[in-house]
Amino acid sequence: MSKDSNRMDMQQEVNLTSISKSIGNMFGQLNSFFYRSIRFILRNIVVLGILFVVGAGLGYWIDKLDKGSYNTQLIVSPNFGSTDYLYATIDQLESKLNANDTTFLTKLGIKNPKKVREIKIEPIIDVFKFLSNSGTDQNYKLLELMAEDGDIKKIVTDPTTTKNYPFHIITITTQGPTTYDKTVTPILNYLNDNDYYRKIQAEYLKNVQIKIRTNDTIIAQIDGILQDLGRGSSNKTPSVYINETSQVNDVIRTKDELVKEQGIHRVDLIGLDKIIKDNSVIANIKDDGGLSGKMKFILPLFLIFMFLCIFAFRSFYRSQSTKHQAPN
Repeated sequence: MSKDSNRMDMQQEVNLTSISKSIGNMFGQLNSFFYRSIRFILRNIVVLGILFVVGAGLGYWIDKLDKGSYNTQLIVSPNFGSTDYLYATIDQLESKLNANDTTFLTKLGIKNPKKVREIKIEPIIDVFKFLSNSGTDQNYKLLELMAEDGDIKKIVTDPTTTKNYPFHIITITTQGPTTYDKTVTPILNYLNDNDYYRKIQAEYLKNVQIKIRTNDTIIAQIDGILQDLGRGSSNKTPSVYINETSQVNDVIRTKDELVKEQGIHRVDLIGLDKIIKDNSVIANIKDDGGLSGKMKFILPLFLIFMFLCIFAFRSFYRSQSTKHQAPN
């Protein structure tokens, strides 16, 4: 037992000694690395300084020439069931941009089409607006049914659902700032240039106007009935008076609903003057992503990095050359 314990103690001492040596070698290598790095910087301080100054100056000049990217965002609402048409048309414009079809874009009226970098569209996710959009609980029941078979978060962002949201945002990315007339107006005119949806729009507006006139007539008739009831109520017996009061409440409730409906129709008419209605535009939002405006910092570091790579390659080549030229 004593021999086994002595052997184990010796093994542990050997292991501790080897670990100590490994740690010592590691610190020695780190010290050597730091020393060589300091010597390298001191020997090449002039070259590194020149590379830094040249890179910073060149990067600053590039940043001044680069106007950067700007985003113009349009919040639109597609009317008359034109959501699929809207998305397909935006995809078409994006494909024309990718194909560099400046002739097509110029015909649309876009000024400087080469400066337009991207056109994309995405829905503004608003579940509450989606649920109340139909005027009934139809959308709620549909969403509830879909949620039974999957994650509600995935459902509300699924393309099948998102296209039913009332508002969508179109983002136009341009090189440098643009104006509403140069870029936005031609795109909106193109989106609204569709004979099929124009015919639907005309019939829809006609129906709304008929509904408004009909409701106005019914409201006027209700007002006449209420005036007649008001003039004759003083001569009625109590039982007749109570019965008429109940009827009057129903008439007043009907009028109230019609007045609310008229208000909704008149508000709707404001947004139905276009197939794709532009509700708001926010122009020329500076995009600070990517390398825009950062070349004055990136270029000096890149030049210094390339110098280090070249120096490391030369050192490696020389060491390998010396090793292979040495006699066996």
